[in-house]
Amino acid sequence: MKENKIPINQIILDDNINFMKSLPDECIDLIFADPPYNMNLQKELLRPNGLKFEGVNDEWDKFNSLEHYKEESLKWIKECLRILKKNGSFWIIGSYQNIHIIGNILQNLNAWIIGEIIWEKTNPVPNFGGTRFVNDHETLLWVVKNKNSSFTFNYKTMKFLNKGKQMKSIWNFAICSGKERLKDENGKKIHSTQKPLQLLERIILASSKYNDLVFDPFIGTATTAHAAKKWGRNYLGVELFERYYNASIERLKNVEENMEDDNVKFASFDKKQEKVTFKDLIDANLINVEENIYIQNLKLKFNIDGTITYLNEKYSPNALCKKIFNKPTNAWEVIKINNQKISEIRKKYRDKN
Repeated sequence: MKENKIPINQIILDDNINFMKSLPDECIDLIFADPPYNMNLQKELLRPNGLKFEGVNDEWDKFNSLEHYKEESLKWIKECLRILKKNGSFWIIGSYQNIHIIGNILQNLNAWIIGEIIWEKTNPVPNFGGTRFVNDHETLLWVVKNKNSSFTFNYKTMKFLNKGKQMKSIWNFAICSGKERLKDENGKKIHSTQKPLQLLERIILASSKYNDLVFDPFIGTATTAHAAKKWGRNYLGVELFERYYNASIERLKNVEENMEDDNVKFASFDKKQEKVTFKDLIDANLINVEENIYIQNLKLKFNIDGTITYLNEKYSPNALCKKIFNKPTNAWEVIKINNQKISEIRKKYRDKN
């Protein structure tokens, strides 16, 4: 394992392969990658009014051939998988031009694709020529190192953000525009593929923990770092082009950590509660072994060790409830003392501790 120090909360001006090689194995909790899509625009795009449409025609998105694109993609994906922690998450965004190539490379490297998200754009660019369907979505692959990874998924936090319903795999966000879009002194957009902040916020809140390290090998104008900083994660990004790098540094100066939505930031909904036993409640004098307890119409008592004696035999509370109800039954919810469920007494214990 490499012993190099890991820079934290920095944007690095460098080639991403070169920089990643300086990082030790398995040091990153979450990676988001927005690589070149290899769009290969063959001709100038014109709007219906005859004006030129500023699409993606940047030099960084031009490759000599499909094989060249595959070779370059393999290099950065291998490095990302190397530096990703064994239980970390790796998100990659793409479109029909490249996402199937990316997916194939990942599977050949034995990475495990655990999900596919469709980002449906609420304000897509029209198909000006009327020759195809409007391309109104992009695809995100959610990947881990292998099928045995115990990755973070803040399921209950996502459900909370989705108004109490399970979060689905089609996400609706507008293309980055308006005040969010970074522009130069002439009013022109700085980066042609700047992603909306909401998209990165959801990814980070879904698959990372507070203080985790989030890395972006194509940081661009630092949307990933912005989202990470806002939600109390550490960030690290690398950018090859000085124009984007400078814009990133300026952008991050104005970003502060969200100090209000702590339940979302800390994924409090998803934290496992402290394990409590029946004996813990007895030892804490929250249950008196001299008091009667009730399971349906049966009047019984706890033993000092947290068991219950029934027909001259000792049972654990759950085993006894299973016997009485003839099916697996949650003893915490059916055993009562003075018309109070044991689960309510357990809550008092947790609140106190």
